[in-house]
Order: sequence, then structure tokens, then C-alpha cells
Amino acid sequence: MKHVFALLLAGGLTATASAQTTVVRDPQIEQMLREVSADSLRAHINALVSFGTRHTLSTTTDPKRGIGASRRWVLSKFQQYARQSGGRMTAMIDSWTLQPDNRRIDKAADMGNVMATLKGTDPTDNRIFLVSGHIDSRVTNVMNREADAPGANDDGSGTAAVIELARVMSKYQFPATIIFVAVSGEEQGLLGAEYLAEKAKTENWNLEALLNNDIMGSNHSNETNIIENTKLRIFSEGLPALQTAERAANIRQYGNENDGKSRQLARYVKEVGERYVDNLDIVLIYRNDRYLRGGDHTPFVTRGFPAVRITEMNENYNNQHQDLRVENGVEYGDYAKHMDFEYLRKNTCVNLASLANLAKAPAVPQTVTIDVRNLTNSTALYWQAPKTGKVRGYYVLMRETHWPFWQKKFFTTKLGMTLPYSKDNYFFAVQAVSEDGNESLPVLPQPNLR
Repeated sequence: MKHVFALLLAGGLTATASAQTTVVRDPQIEQMLREVSADSLRAHINALVSFGTRHTLSTTTDPKRGIGASRRWVLSKFQQYARQSGGRMTAMIDSWTLQPDNRRIDKAADMGNVMATLKGTDPTDNRIFLVSGHIDSRVTNVMNREADAPGANDDGSGTAAVIELARVMSKYQFPATIIFVAVSGEEQGLLGAEYLAEKAKTENWNLEALLNNDIMGSNHSNETNIIENTKLRIFSEGLPALQTAERAANIRQYGNENDGKSRQLARYVKEVGERYVDNLDIVLIYRNDRYLRGGDHTPFVTRGFPAVRITEMNENYNNQHQDLRVENGVEYGDYAKHMDFEYLRKNTCVNLASLANLAKAPAVPQTVTIDVRNLTNSTALYWQAPKTGKVRGYYVLMRETHWPFWQKKFFTTKLGMTLPYSKDNYFFAVQAVSEDGNESLPVLPQPNLR
């Protein structure tokens, strides 16, 4: 199902135009989407599976088997794509040694996140957008580093998507920086993501969004036997992880429990993804992750970065974390033959559309406020221009307080707008819009009591 906004065009501060339904696609983003290939994704996954196991504690020296060989192969792909980037993309393995932890690391481990950085073209724009999948795989016993663990879908699918995004997007220019990363150590406790999230915090990255892709290439479930390749889930946390008493009090007072930065990012991915990808309904899941499981977005969420998990609609647990076997006529194991590569292509395109739209957009509007000094049945919002980016105008977004995503958007070229809707009955946010129509992330207004 496509969800489109009712768009109101307003030349001044008061919206008076009639509503119309509109979907506007950036031709350059459409061209990038056409370049994403199901066959290319299949080839990436077959190559990852060929390493036998990618267990975090498997060999790092064998040239054909284990985590070391697979990391070097991903690096070689990133380096290949860097050569078509005009010098904008660089690739590396960010390595460190992890000491035993008496849990899932029983020996000193050579760790490494494989990263490709597509540098933004605007030297004044320090925004970073990151997309990830985890390269490691496992079987039933999380400490079994010797058995074959194909990891085609968990998480060959997310890693293949990241590789494919780097392949396509490296040929294009964006004002902001995009980082593509295959993280290590997810199955042993989100180890690579913890390392990278702490690095981002310590180095004060202006990380505006992380899209984490984990288990996104299968269209059918066990038990219920649902076969569905037209729905994709996005998990997001509603409340900020780092809350002071004052922030918590403001959230309660103004009813913003459902409007943390990660939740806003999830809404953004839904709106942009459905705009560009046909036959796909993006389902917002209002929790950080699934029961009994964890994902690489969580270390970023806990450090205050906007981060979401993108995953298939119906998981097949016969094909996750399983020894390779046939039992009672049922085949267990994470093989590529259980995947739907057209579904994976669509899900990869959701990532591409969202990343490209974000990286092409201006930075977010500054100092967004809502006037609450008087009792009125209208709403006045004001803001300042973003720090970077060429701005065509701004969208003011609006939704009913119980509604899960934005319902209407109003366009203006001004730095403020007054709408004939009561601030008591709706939530509002403001986006900056580029000359090509690319929107920044929404910013919720702060109450202006003076």
C-alpha cells in the first residue's frame, strides 16, 4: 500500500490553498534504483556463503575459509567500487583485538569492521549517514567456529545489500557523507557495532541516521507458512535512550513518547521507501527489536544516535542459527536457496532511496519552535535556516496525536507558518527541502513560552 501526503502549497505564513495528492520522485534517485540488481545481490551472497563459515572466532589466516577471508573479500569489493568514485570513496578494515570476556569470546580475537566511506562533496557539511549489515554467521552452538555456517540470510542479506549500495552509490555525488559497513561480531554480542558506536561518540560524529539491515531476504515463515514479499518491517525505539529528568518531564507533558529521533527516522524511511519502491508496504514496529534477539542498531540507540533495524516481515527460524541437517523431513540451515532475491532487491532499494534522499537534502532546520503563549485554535511555527545545503523551502508536517505517521505536509519558502489547526490536537514537525525536492529529517518544535 502506498501512503501519500496531502500537500498544501502556501506562499505566505497562512495555508489557504486546497489539498492535492502528490508523489514527487527525484529522477537521479530513480536511476540509482534501476541499477540495483537481484542477480548482483545473489552473486554477493553466493560469494559470502563460499567461505564456509564466517564465525567471529573462525580462522583469520586461511585464504579461502573463515571470517578473515570473507572480510578481505568485502574489502576488495569496496576497493573495486572506490575506483569508480572519482576519488570520493575510500575503503578499509577497521581492526582491533578483543580480549576474552568469559561469555562468547573465549580467546583473544582479531576483530574488524569492513568500511567504505563515500565522502560528501560539500566541505561545510559534516553530516554522516551510515548503513550496516553484519558479516559474521553461526550455527546452533554460538561457540562452534568449525562447522559450516552459510549465513545466507542472517546476515548475508544485509551484508550483500550494503555491498550493492556501495556498488551503485559510489558512482554518484552527495553533499553529505555515506558510510557503508559490514560489522563483525554481531552473533557474539553486537561487538563490532559497540566498537563503531563508541568510536562515533568519542570522535563526535554528526551521525544523523543509521540503517541496520539484518535478515531481510526471505519471504516465508515457518510454523505459520506465510509467504509474503510485499511487506518489510522497521523496528524503532520511541523514547530517547539518554533521558535526563528534565527531558523525561517534557516528553510526558507534551505527549512526545512516540517521537524520539529513531521513531522519526523510521517514519522517514517508510514515507520515502514507499514513494520509490513499488509493491512494498513498510510496517512500523514500535519497539527497538524483537523478543530474545538483538541488533547492531542498539549500541547506536543507547548512545543517542537515530538508528533503526530493517528486517523481513516473516522470519523462518528453521533457517536461522541452525546446524545444517534434515530432521523429521524438515531441512534446517541458512542456505541461499531459501531466499527471495527480488524481495531482497526491493528491500535494498528502500535503503538506497532513504540514504540518497537524506544525503542530497539540506541539513535540518534550526531552532524550530511552536508558539504556545496564547490560547488559540491555530498553530504558529517558526524556525531558522539549516546550517548547510541549498534550500528551496520547507515542509511543515502534521498528524493527529494518535496517528502513526505524518498525514499532511504544507510547503512554504518562509521561516514560519501559521496553520488553521489547533496545536492541542496535532503533532507538527518541520523539514528543509532541497532544490531537487529532497527532504531532511523532520524536527519537532520546542514550545516557545516567552
